[in-house]
Amino acid sequence: MTSAALRDRFRDVAFTTAVPFGDDGAVLFDDLAENLRTQYEAGARLFVPCGNTGEYYSLTGEERIAIVAAHVEATGDDATIAGGVAGSVAEVGRLADAYEDAGADAIMVMHPDHTYVHESGLANYYHRICDETDLGVVIYKRGPEITRDVLVELSDRESVVAVKFAVNDIKEFSQTVSDAPGDVTWLNGIAERYALAFAIEGATGYTTGIGNFAPEATLALFEAVESENWERARSIQRLLRPIEDLREEPGVGNALPGANNVPVVKYGMELAEYSGGAVRDPLVDLAESDAARLEEHYDRLRSAPLHEPA
Repeated sequence: MTSAALRDRFRDVAFTTAVPFGDDGAVLFDDLAENLRTQYEAGARLFVPCGNTGEYYSLTGEERIAIVAAHVEATGDDATIAGGVAGSVAEVGRLADAYEDAGADAIMVMHPDHTYVHESGLANYYHRICDETDLGVVIYKRGPEITRDVLVELSDRESVVAVKFAVNDIKEFSQTVSDAPGDVTWLNGIAERYALAFAIEGATGYTTGIGNFAPEATLALFEAVESENWERARSIQRLLRPIEDLREEPGVGNALPGANNVPVVKYGMELAEYSGGAVRDPLVDLAESDAARLEEHYDRLRSAPLHEPA
């Protein structure tokens, strides 16, 4: 697929998919495939396996490759698959080659976890990754390490098809979009809560974790934003916001931020009759009190109309 076609495919809701694990910790591949088929039938067309919602750093390299292959096999020819990668240029290249062999369309390079980073070295890191693969490249910005200057420079690379901007800083996002000369697709990487604000400033797509168990809701929100039906968009956003707020919390008995993120998604999947399964260390399953809150939020979402009357 050409870079231009991929850029167009990323103007959509990107489903960052969760991986169901059994009680023994093994990947439940049959359950994963069924989850994906159901999401695809609901209208999902853009999938990002092996991201943070997919517990990337808790997976082995072999599991990542098999999970990406499962996404390709379980979805239709019109689906786009962008598998998560990280680490050294050599490791990224190895995974990219395996993903390409499996039928993936792109890679999403996870936010750098290197202890020490230099801007020039970081830009060179992405340039070398672009040189290593024929797949489209998505840059994932989750913190200050990937600066505006780095994104502006990389936007000119033909193979950089999208940027997932996952920092709650609309001012920085707006200026970065304005400064970048390249024709990349800008994704709001902090999901439904900020879909309206980021869309106004240039995001033509966004990533979703809630979509794992409420694909109809997030696709309805995207449709409303895309058609600039702001009243309907705000109405759906308000339904989803309490769930997103719960995902942001540290969870019971924990001081570290965001630990509820994946457990909320997985329990939501169970509520919606998908297979969520357990989480892997260093995460823990959702506490009972938080599970009860999610049940209330999900019941409210499930009973609300998502589309205007015909």
